Amino acid sequence: MTKQPPNVFPKLTEPNGLGTGPVPIEPYVSSDWFERERKQVFGRAWLCMGRVEQLPEPDTYIVKEIEVCGVIALITRDAKDKIRAFQNVCSHRANMLVHEPAGKGSRFVCKYHNWGYRNDGDCIGVPDRNNFFKLDMKTCGLTPIHCETWEGWIFINLQSRPEVTLKEFLGPFGEAFKDAPAPFADEAFTVNVSNMRANWKETIDAFCESYHVPVLHPMTIGTTFSNDSNPFSRPLNGVVRGAHRTMTTFGNPMFQPSPNSKVERLAYSNVDTGNTLGGAAAREVEAIQHHPAINPRRIPNWATEIVWMFPNYLIFYSPGGFFTLEFWQLTVNTTRWLARIHIPRAKDVRQRFQQEHHNCRMAEIFLEDVGNLERQQRAMESGGKTEILLQDGEFLLRHSIETIQKWVAAPTVREALT
Repeated sequence: MTKQPPNVFPKLTEPNGLGTGPVPIEPYVSSDWFERERKQVFGRAWLCMGRVEQLPEPDTYIVKEIEVCGVIALITRDAKDKIRAFQNVCSHRANMLVHEPAGKGSRFVCKYHNWGYRNDGDCIGVPDRNNFFKLDMKTCGLTPIHCETWEGWIFINLQSRPEVTLKEFLGPFGEAFKDAPAPFADEAFTVNVSNMRANWKETIDAFCESYHVPVLHPMTIGTTFSNDSNPFSRPLNGVVRGAHRTMTTFGNPMFQPSPNSKVERLAYSNVDTGNTLGGAAAREVEAIQHHPAINPRRIPNWATEIVWMFPNYLIFYSPGGFFTLEFWQLTVNTTRWLARIHIPRAKDVRQRFQQEHHNCRMAEIFLEDVGNLERQQRAMESGGKTEILLQDGEFLLRHSIETIQKWVAAPTVREALT
């Protein structure tokens, strides 16, 4: 049995100022709650859209759909290297302007009547312009969306005038994660679960506690995150920072693939990823392990730092790299969930083999979660229970629901953040 040093599993709920009572199920199943979250949370918060590396050079763009608010955002990097965001809607007959999810181009032309726009939003072309009535092209540009970047992350705010700046929204979290590394952010393996039948909060909750891992994932990562010294996969640390939150998970230092797992043993025989969730060798992403906010207690046996940027964006840092998960509410009980797993470009066949195994493992873990979450949603909707009970290791979930309740009730964003 591996002995853990004293106090390696600290209390997390009460020291972070959180309650300990039952949590209501209503926000996970109520249509009224869905409407309140749509307006009070997603309609007012700064929303993370991804990384600047998704716009690798001037004149590149991505299109991001925020279904919960009925918005299709066109995010561009213009010729002056400025990142901007617009409603992806033509000014003429309000048709969708750009159909592709990503690409390169300094101009966009509507496929309905050939109205043209620069990627800075200006309208630059109107066929048969003289047949309009006193048309002023200066007022016909794309509708801007407030857009800012922080440490390479792109955020938008859907309010006509954001109540707080991005810096104010991030608060102490932004200070703590200043200069956080993002190795291989320009390379990504993506998994898109487009229409999962589960509430978005229930879905994101599943990735923010490790209590379930030994039970739900026994053959994939169960023994990666637990052993005899920590059979219930208790967290090693956790910090609430304003509306945002982080947690350090335990990693089994004695983990070895099963003797019957011949492919896994071969995949990791020559690669030290720090744990099997890593998509890169630990030496390639060493900066992650040195950042003061990642595994802040510097405990050797850690597996991941789960970073939850309110409301719906997760970053998983590990000794072997990082990946992101984003959860977009579609209806009260359906969610779109996107994973971007960042790995280096393979230098040889062995590394490519290890990465393919890693990606397949991640997809398998996700599938295990999907089936469970859809069953849980049906059970929640059955009315068999009206509350859920959370233990200390599930403090991220408790902070999430308490924060959402605060945002739903608060008349202003500034009040929601206090």
